Amino acid sequence: MSKLLLIDDEEGIRKVFSISLKSDGYDVATAASGQQGIDLFQKEFFPIVLTDIKMPGMDGIEVLRRIKEINPEVEVIVITGHGDMESAIQSLQLGASDFLTKPMSNQLLSIALKRAEERLKTKKTLNNYANDLWNMVKEKTEEIKRRYEFEDKLVQRSIDGIVATDKEENIIIFNPAAEEIFGYTENEVKSAMNAGDLYPEGITQKISDVFSGKNRKVSDIFVGDEASVTAKSGEAVPVRFSCAMLYEGDKPIGSVGFFQDLRGIKRLEKELIKSERLAAIGQTVAGLAHGVKNILNGLKGGVYIVNTALKKGAADWAAENKIDYSKTSALPLQPRSLKRIININNEREHQQKKLKTGWEMVERNIHKVSDLVLDLLSYSKEREPEYEKYNPNIIGDEVCDLMESKAKEYDIDLIRDIDREMGKIYLDPKGIHSCLLNLVSNAIDACIFDSDTQKLWYVKVRTRHENESGVAFEVIDNGCGMGEETQSKLFAEFFSTKGTRGTGLGLLVTQKIVNEHGGTMDVVSQLGKGTTFTIRLPGKKV
Repeated sequence: MSKLLLIDDEEGIRKVFSISLKSDGYDVATAASGQQGIDLFQKEFFPIVLTDIKMPGMDGIEVLRRIKEINPEVEVIVITGHGDMESAIQSLQLGASDFLTKPMSNQLLSIALKRAEERLKTKKTLNNYANDLWNMVKEKTEEIKRRYEFEDKLVQRSIDGIVATDKEENIIIFNPAAEEIFGYTENEVKSAMNAGDLYPEGITQKISDVFSGKNRKVSDIFVGDEASVTAKSGEAVPVRFSCAMLYEGDKPIGSVGFFQDLRGIKRLEKELIKSERLAAIGQTVAGLAHGVKNILNGLKGGVYIVNTALKKGAADWAAENKIDYSKTSALPLQPRSLKRIININNEREHQQKKLKTGWEMVERNIHKVSDLVLDLLSYSKEREPEYEKYNPNIIGDEVCDLMESKAKEYDIDLIRDIDREMGKIYLDPKGIHSCLLNLVSNAIDACIFDSDTQKLWYVKVRTRHENESGVAFEVIDNGCGMGEETQSKLFAEFFSTKGTRGTGLGLLVTQKIVNEHGGTMDVVSQLGKGTTFTIRLPGKKV
């Protein structure tokens, strides 16, 4: 059974994929955090490590870096969130063999693991070959001949390019995989080229230093990260390059370079980035178009009402001015004239009400357009929290002050449950204020939309210590609540429990800001009973 270490802070993911991987024949060990995974890896060797990137404490990027420091040969597959291509690319630059995006299917995971196993086998084979080369000059003549025949077959069938040189840097081995990478034939290279024409920049100087005695070590091995070599066509070919010096005793006699062609991986990276970007753009544009279309309908309705009222007012004004008030001012008005004036005044008042209604529709929809655009900008833009020493209670009080009038308008009791003993911690006041304001606004709306008019509605804002070094914000209401289906869609793009009254991005923006702080957000709700949102932020009390 192949041994595998799965690192993920979500227990559900660990359980599900442990079952699936064990059924595929893997001996699976799991860790709930990056540090726990490193501790386990140091105690026991795992050739394959599967780790999530987004984890509290030590994230997946640091886990990858630490594992590669301990053993560069380990195959590390990282798991990224949807659209987080920056972290995925960074992980590949640090030596990850592959990456998967959430939600990931068992089929994609299986493919990635098979590729990792194939790379492990190739590395093992090449290491065996390098060891054989290392000892070849020490063996007897017959053993040299026998080993050479075996190793020649191995070189010729290797999927990586192999280039070997003598101490004058003349090329003596140039296998078919190297021909495919560079575009030269073996005869072209051996007859007119040397290592300096093929190796990445700087490597030949290191090799020359070994031959000249400036830097002579029996175990000289140059392990490079990604590099670029120039093919016959002039194309810059991305490769992963490693080079080892060959010795006879303490005397260097040559070098061997290994070139792993990365063009396929790079094409895959570009295709993945392009497809992710196109998917995100398409989804955003579709949601934006739908939201703006509904808002524009509301704006058109408001404009229509305003225009109708204006036209009606102008007509009534013209009709009103046909009355000769100069002749009737000193005389009692006739009943018909008096009735006409009263009707005109009533109609004018009615039109003014229509104007007010129409303008309120326009204002309301303009506000919705503004909210939608601001939410889209907040959701799409990467932002680093602007940390400062700040008292979380100030945020709680400010949000309650802002929402007090709206709560009173609908007879909702806005309760403050503030831990006044709490001191300052490091957080981003602007970002957390936005999060708490959105949750309190949603809680008030949940009470407004509640069909149970017998309730005494309330919204409670609570602050408290969390693990002594952090803070928790709770927003509790006894409004309409949510069923399980609604809760499962809460953090989906453009889903709103308010229907056309919401943008569907508020909770996504809130979750994004909390995640940027390294915090978590939980929700507990029961249909008809109410909802509790909890934001937990790590922080250092000062």
